[in-house]
Amino acid sequence: MDAKGLIVFLVIGLIAGWLASLIVGGAAGLLSYLIAGVVGAFVGGFLLNAIGLKIGTGNAIVNQIITSAIGAIVVLILARLIVG
Repeated sequence: MDAKGLIVFLVIGLIAGWLASLIVGGAAGLLSYLIAGVVGAFVGGFLLNAIGLKIGTGNAIVNQIITSAIGAIVVLILARLIVG
């Protein structure tokens, strides 16, 4: 992955983490948004692939943001259940 791809990945993670925190709550601040979004990208990709669901809006960036946000929501809910 080149520098541009890494920056795009991190920005997508940041947006997805922010969206997930709006929906679920819990994350506050750029670093927590970034962590939730990046971890959520892997979790969302795994979960959607496991159930055979494909996000198809016609725009690859939007698809990645939606997938990452779904994963980040799952991550934030699990973190809330574990921490209490």
